[in-house]
Amino acid sequence: MTTQESEQDAAEGTVTVTQAGSGTYTQRITAGRHRLVADEPQPIGNDAGPTPYDLLLAALGSCTSMTLRMYADRKGWALEKVQVTLRHQRIHAQDCADCETKTGWIDHIDREIELTGDLDTAQRDRLLLMAERCPVHQTLTSEIRVATSLRD
Repeated sequence: MTTQESEQDAAEGTVTVTQAGSGTYTQRITAGRHRLVADEPQPIGNDAGPTPYDLLLAALGSCTSMTLRMYADRKGWALEKVQVTLRHQRIHAQDCADCETKTGWIDHIDREIELTGDLDTAQRDRLLLMAERCPVHQTLTSEIRVATSLRD
């Protein structure tokens, strides 16, 4: 690993993805001091790790769970456990009545939240609203710009 790669690895908010070489699509992901692997399922890839969409869902699910935990702790609520189950699919835009896009395909994520603990209906409803405020959810539902450049 070069000095430049080491500095990038340590930078907060910087993720580096490098072809791992162990499989056609296997990727090594470095996020700070953490290491992950991504891949495509067989027969396309070697199934050495989650797919990029699995990682996207994991980001949304973990952010949702953390947001609800922080909020419940701040309020002193008896939230024992949060479980978030997510599924991604592409659907025809014409099949989505409340979508702005009317042609082609749109990405659709189903997010189910299970809350365990002695919570009343008002607390559960408030936590469901707070799920919409998780930073990853807000990123995914806002305008996103990705600036791509080649590095020498």
